[in-house]
Amino acid sequence: MIGLFWIEQDKVCLGSPPVEEDPGVFLSTSRLSVGEGALQQTWPWTDVTDLQVLDVPVRSAAARWAARVTSVVAAALNAWGPGGPSMMTAVVCAGDDQRVETPVFSGAATAYTQREVDLSLGLLSHFVRGSASPALLTQWWQENQPSDVLHSQEREAVLEGWMAPLR
Repeated sequence: MIGLFWIEQDKVCLGSPPVEEDPGVFLSTSRLSVGEGALQQTWPWTDVTDLQVLDVPVRSAAARWAARVTSVVAAALNAWGPGGPSMMTAVVCAGDDQRVETPVFSGAATAYTQREVDLSLGLLSHFVRGSASPALLTQWWQENQPSDVLHSQEREAVLEGWMAPLR
């Protein structure tokens, strides 16, 4: 997971990958898709006029660490289990005044940093404008094949690397 993106060898999801009946938002080099199978809606990037992510959980580093410590202590005491991931809303706007809103789960265990969100949203805007491609993300995955979850500063550095040539 880098920013708002869940990256695998051959696909990129906005937020975490969908489970069961969840629709999911998928980014590829040529298109943006919401859902899978017969219910899938797909647009070429040239038809996408805007892509927003609402209700993104954002916390400072101190607040994220406090939440992690609290959940570990509570789990150790069997007081309660950690809740599921936060729900965000992806809003796709496409030609002919189409607007599709769909829920997506956050990929962050507790929350994102504000910088991570800002960089992710900036990258999404470049995808919409056609000045960048989600291929950046899958290429990074293929070159690095991360086996561990990166820390927020490492994720921000990767996002900054993707954004640097676009400025």
